[in-house]
Amino acid sequence: MSDVVLTHNQYGKAENRVVRITRDNPRHEIEDLNVTSQLRGDFAAAHLEGDNSHVVATDTQKNTIFAYALDGVGSPESFLLRLAEHFTGDFDWVTGGRWAAEQYTWARINDHDHSFYRTNAETRTAVVVRDGETDTVIAGFHGLTVLKSTESGFEGYPKDRYTTLKETNDRILATDIATRWRYNTGDVDYNAAYADIRAIILDTFTQGYSAALQQTLYQMAEAVLAAHPEVDEIKFSCPNKHHFVVDLSPFGLENPNEVFYAADRPYGLIEATVQRADATDASAAWVGVAGFC
Repeated sequence: MSDVVLTHNQYGKAENRVVRITRDNPRHEIEDLNVTSQLRGDFAAAHLEGDNSHVVATDTQKNTIFAYALDGVGSPESFLLRLAEHFTGDFDWVTGGRWAAEQYTWARINDHDHSFYRTNAETRTAVVVRDGETDTVIAGFHGLTVLKSTESGFEGYPKDRYTTLKETNDRILATDIATRWRYNTGDVDYNAAYADIRAIILDTFTQGYSAALQQTLYQMAEAVLAAHPEVDEIKFSCPNKHHFVVDLSPFGLENPNEVFYAADRPYGLIEATVQRADATDASAAWVGVAGFC
């Protein structure tokens, strides 16, 4: 057809499960990643003519990921940057790409040297996008469930004929935090920055009275940007995990905000991006990041 053109495209090997055990002394270390590699560049002939001379096989990309893990992982961000450098450096027609990872954490069983159990606090994420000479590094996590049992309310909202929710100044505030933040420099200790940003988010969640999840979300973002000048923007996606006070009055019992029904759905979903006023636009780097975060 003469009236269609090939536009943006990428391809690669998704969700390569890599477990790297460091065995250089009796006390082993474990690194556990789920890595995706996607290449961008001159692949028009493969689409238009069936010419695969520029197609680095997805199986080759998989093998490269495992081979690079042999030299150690370090932070997921640095590991993805190494992959980006390899594919764009060794293949002239590969001009960029998108490399993503989830990192799963393990803890020692009774401080044992080589026995572990999977922890489920949260899943760390990392994305590296290379476009020519420009690298964008996006870090974050998802699945961190938090709850505060008081100092939260929801009041002052508009009411209409369909409003049944009653105002309250004492409720449970709970959510599963999903967040990603974008670095504005490559001069970062990614593991140290991750640990501190996570700690700031958790500490800010505990602070003061929350008038709404929106307010708490913004305060967490503001605290991260205030403490980390190397971060230009941060996104949050937070479901409101509702806890409703159970009415025990039919049984002649009072319930002073002590027994709740935890509802899994439907749920409010609060999402926002907070960035520095002078931050450079990096909207292209976020393309392909599933969901808001």
